[in-house]
Amino acid sequence: MEKETVQESTELQLIGMSCVNCAGKIEKSLNALPGVKASVNFATEKAHVDFGDSPLKVENLIKMIQELGYQAFEVNSEVDTQKAKEEAAAEYRKELRLFVISALLTLPFMIEMVTMFTGGGHEMMPRWFQWILATPVQFWIGWRFYRGSYYALRSGSANMDVLVALGTTMAYGLSAVITFLNWHHHHVYFEASTAVITLILLGKLMESRAKGKTSEAVEGLLRLQPKKAFVERNGELKQIDISELVSGDIVVVKNGESIPVDGLVVEGVSTVDESMLTGESLPVQKGVDDRVYAATLNQDGSLRIKATGVGAKTQLAQIIKIVTTAQGSKAPIQRLADKISSVFVPVVVGISVLTFIGTWLWTGDLTSAFISSVSVLVIACPCALGLATPTAVVVGIGKGAGAGVLFRDAKALELAEKIDVLVLDKTGTITEGKPVVTEVHVTAGQDRNEVLRWAASLEMGSSHPLAHAIVEEAKKEKLELKSVQNFKNIVGQGIEGRIENRNLKLGKTSWVAAPYSLDQKLLADLENKGQTLMALADDERVLGYIAVADRIRESSKAAIAEIQKRGVKVMMLTGDNEGTAREISRQAGITDFKHSVKPADKANVIVTLKRQKKRVAMVGDGINDAPALAMADVSFSMSSGTDIAIETADVTLMKNDLMSVAHAIELSHLTLQKIRQNLFFAFIYNVLGIPLASLGMLNPVIAGAAMAMSSVSVVSNSLLLKRKKI
Repeated sequence: MEKETVQESTELQLIGMSCVNCAGKIEKSLNALPGVKASVNFATEKAHVDFGDSPLKVENLIKMIQELGYQAFEVNSEVDTQKAKEEAAAEYRKELRLFVISALLTLPFMIEMVTMFTGGGHEMMPRWFQWILATPVQFWIGWRFYRGSYYALRSGSANMDVLVALGTTMAYGLSAVITFLNWHHHHVYFEASTAVITLILLGKLMESRAKGKTSEAVEGLLRLQPKKAFVERNGELKQIDISELVSGDIVVVKNGESIPVDGLVVEGVSTVDESMLTGESLPVQKGVDDRVYAATLNQDGSLRIKATGVGAKTQLAQIIKIVTTAQGSKAPIQRLADKISSVFVPVVVGISVLTFIGTWLWTGDLTSAFISSVSVLVIACPCALGLATPTAVVVGIGKGAGAGVLFRDAKALELAEKIDVLVLDKTGTITEGKPVVTEVHVTAGQDRNEVLRWAASLEMGSSHPLAHAIVEEAKKEKLELKSVQNFKNIVGQGIEGRIENRNLKLGKTSWVAAPYSLDQKLLADLENKGQTLMALADDERVLGYIAVADRIRESSKAAIAEIQKRGVKVMMLTGDNEGTAREISRQAGITDFKHSVKPADKANVIVTLKRQKKRVAMVGDGINDAPALAMADVSFSMSSGTDIAIETADVTLMKNDLMSVAHAIELSHLTLQKIRQNLFFAFIYNVLGIPLASLGMLNPVIAGAAMAMSSVSVVSNSLLLKRKKI
């Protein structure tokens, strides 16, 4: 009997949250369930829930959220995401209609206020008419605040809804009592309750639009996916939905079309624009057996591609998943805001009560005491505080994805700025990871091309990277290779065989040179340059030497210099000998390196640095360097272009370029800068606003406008991050 697959995690779209306290309440309630670990993001309005050890199902989670007064549904597929977008659009249209109605009912109050401030009379509208206008705003438009307050108080917490409901009800209630008891010697404050509710709705609409822009990176990735594909089936070329594609299908992609699958080219030659995935601007030449990726653009000829990854199995789908998950995660810096928000509302209510009592006792004016206490309640909404961190994280992670830098979570984004030591693997990280022939030296009486031809002919039977370098060099020189008889591979030493009635051996100089003398000066010079030297000999003498080296990437030196300018110490670890390590370090501008280091020992180096109270980052290929990457505070995985280790590192670099590490550190710095600015704005707003309101220097209408704009300003400040260049 087939074992039932257990769902271990889900993404839930949340509807109805009014502030960060709502998010905190949902998160706390979910985490109280057995075996559930949840994280709720107020900015993205999503909850990421892990429940692999829980007997509960998604339906149970959604039901519990509904009992708290909110709505939720899964968003684990493109269909769900589209549903979420449609729901959000419908909700926005509904909110816009309510705002328009509320604004029309509030407009007469605003006209009267302007008239009063410009020298006109007070209370031009009859009080009974003011009551008629204010009542639907308070109890129909503003019903959400009462509903939210009920669920919040029922669960033993308090949120923005409590503040708004309490403040506006006080203003409306007092005004209604004055109106019906005909207390003409007292003022009415219907304009305060209506204006506050209308301004909060306006702020929420503006906030909603601004928050929508923070997720444009994922939206852009989703738009890259083609909807249709041409596939060969039963000898015919058919156009089908990409949802119908299966692994093994032969897909035909014409000039100018997006590639719908991950796969291998089986026919055709073209250039492909992969910038949407890697951030690399230059197109890549593709031919038979080359790998291509979904959503990249075929620029020239027609390609026939065998699908190896379709739908959720494509690289694009993996990127979308990791970016979406990362945007919904919490940065450690957010803990401060969460702690403050959890006690904020009760403290504000207390300050409001003290303001009422203090003002009444000091001035003897009940009306002034009332207005000041209402102003405190209205201006103290913690929305800006709740949006400060997550909006910046969403924008920062999205911007990184567009530049080919994939952060696994918000913690990695935050820590990248704080690293003290950056440890680099050599092969494939600082260097290209592809050995090439750098020099060919021949002994007296020998021809260079002939020596290279013999060496390449022998190496045709080997799969070693150095052999590949020699064969490629011979092909570049357009040399015709010869057949080899009696081929032997001597493990760890070299190869030998018979070509044109001549016995030849190629390999380590110490092995080849046993019966011969070698050019020791040449050997020393080449080893000091960090090159691997092989000798070619026949039965009588050494015929020549071939030097092979893994060249440093063009951008490595500049990237390392950029990272060092930030005060980060750069160290190189390599399994190569001291001469090679020293030369590569010199070329890269690194002064601290360790040579002859085994993969397992790299992790020990990381541990030693961490014991010295250093925050350590490691850059490797995600496979051989896995132990060291796991031990680092922040791990960067260089993408190979064929086997992308998205799930193994904190940060995956889609370009094989150390400059991407510099970009990741810069992006972390810029994002943390925005978060600090946002937190400062949110804190200073309340630090200044609450005392001013309690001293009677702000009326509720001005307080409501300031509160609404504070959230918008925080989100807008986060969006400025999109304009920064990295």
